[in-house]
Amino acid sequence: MEHNYLDTAKQWLSDSFDVATRTEVASLINGDQKELEDRFYRMLEFGTGGLRGIMGVGTNRMNKYVVAMATQGLSNYLKKNFTDKEQIKVVIAYDSRNNSTEFAKITSDVFLANGIYVYLFENLRPTPELSFAIRYLGCQAGIMVTASHNPKEYNGYKVFWEDGAQITAPHDKNIIEEVQKITDPSQVEKGDGLNYPQLIGAEVDKAFLDSVLSLTLSPESIQRHSDLKIVYTPLHGTGVFLVPKALAQIGFKNVYHVESQDVLDGNFPTVASPNPEETTAMKLALEKADLVGADLVLATDPDADRVGVAIRDDKGELMLLNGNQTASILTNYLLTRWHQLGKLNETTYMVKTIVTTELMKAIADKYGVKMYNVLTGFKYIAQIVRENEGKGTFIGGGEESNGFNVGEFVRDKDAVIACSMVAECAAWLADQGKTLYDYLQDIYKEFGYYKESLISIYKTGKDGAEQIQNIMKNLRETPPTELDGDKVVKVIDYLDSEATGLPKSNVLQFYTESGSVVSARPSGTEPKIKFYFGAKGDDANQKVAKLAEIFKGL
Repeated sequence: MEHNYLDTAKQWLSDSFDVATRTEVASLINGDQKELEDRFYRMLEFGTGGLRGIMGVGTNRMNKYVVAMATQGLSNYLKKNFTDKEQIKVVIAYDSRNNSTEFAKITSDVFLANGIYVYLFENLRPTPELSFAIRYLGCQAGIMVTASHNPKEYNGYKVFWEDGAQITAPHDKNIIEEVQKITDPSQVEKGDGLNYPQLIGAEVDKAFLDSVLSLTLSPESIQRHSDLKIVYTPLHGTGVFLVPKALAQIGFKNVYHVESQDVLDGNFPTVASPNPEETTAMKLALEKADLVGADLVLATDPDADRVGVAIRDDKGELMLLNGNQTASILTNYLLTRWHQLGKLNETTYMVKTIVTTELMKAIADKYGVKMYNVLTGFKYIAQIVRENEGKGTFIGGGEESNGFNVGEFVRDKDAVIACSMVAECAAWLADQGKTLYDYLQDIYKEFGYYKESLISIYKTGKDGAEQIQNIMKNLRETPPTELDGDKVVKVIDYLDSEATGLPKSNVLQFYTESGSVVSARPSGTEPKIKFYFGAKGDDANQKVAKLAEIFKGL
């Protein structure tokens, strides 16, 4: 929701705000109007990742006031929604980002002031453990203070519901409505300061790790190849607490750390951005792998929900897998082993997102397993799990942005599980004298060669948001009739929920005669528009490259 930014900024000169905040706002009012507008022209909104933004003063920034007011709005909604509960309970976790500890404490204080019982992790913990803890502790909601893989300037918090999944309709919009009613810090309940959260840690860790262990499909293979050399990096984040423990508990003995990246630091000093999708973020881990002779590199982002994987190719060189390749390998491994173990039946299913490789569906079709196709965002995968609870069994699911999950005890993408499952798959393949690279090539030989790529076009500030809207508007009003000489034969507009059978979403997809697909989607959490490209066949690399060139200029 947009505001008159100057009037909104002047409200931040009241005594409700501390001296440092008032001084900075006054300086902005008398100075850079462009910066002032960007900071105050709107309230931060819940997107696919929840509340997220650059840290700083303003309604369009992450700061203690925005956190407190958002939490008050959420508290009001919880009290309206759970009138049948004698005691509403929430659990809070946080990552290594700057101000995460402070934001978690503020969130806890506001909940407590509203009479809501709070479980607070005693130290940093990953997003997947927060998701797990909600159901394990019988909570009605959860907050994860994080900006996931974003650069160091960002922070945010993800809001989770009682099923352990991130909020979806109608709760997302209803929460926003409640948050928008809180326009001044004076509306935030202060409490008497005598109530404290219940600190949690080791007990939940053990329950979570035991659940991860229960997913193991090939324990004998792990035992035979327990000396597999693995390099792991948490990229200065929460994964350092659980991924090494999970790998050790499953049975792997040679896990090498990138010591400088085990350091918990919200400035992420060894990387430009703590995103395991990017080769630059993996540089030190790849160097360590060459030093110790490791065949597998695993990485997690700061809140440990995204996984990065590097393997050795047929020349012995390390190569970084993209999210589609990792998801395809895990899908094929899971379905092969479930089939071999006699676990597949008419109720088992998997889930992927609409911008994730169709190779996952091809693999599922081979085994007669239903593959759901949902909107982008892992919360929609979790929604399918919720809808099928008691009627079907969720094997696993993933999305192209390096997110994957197995089993039903976590309702979000889980890099702890993904790291464990990739390592297990490598051990199982070693029993057959194969590597993960060999396995990927076997998959391509059986199902055809699939190639996907992604470009992101950044448009910052209010003007940038308008430019992104115009790009989508133009694509809707004058959609391309051909792409690089390849006729467009189908256009799907996900704003038309009647046609798609899915909730409305600002996404367009263009399908060509040769089977290529282009998806256009503004990010829900960052100032950018994403274009996804997919092609199949021996010339898929060239097709994808040409499609990317077409859309780069928009």
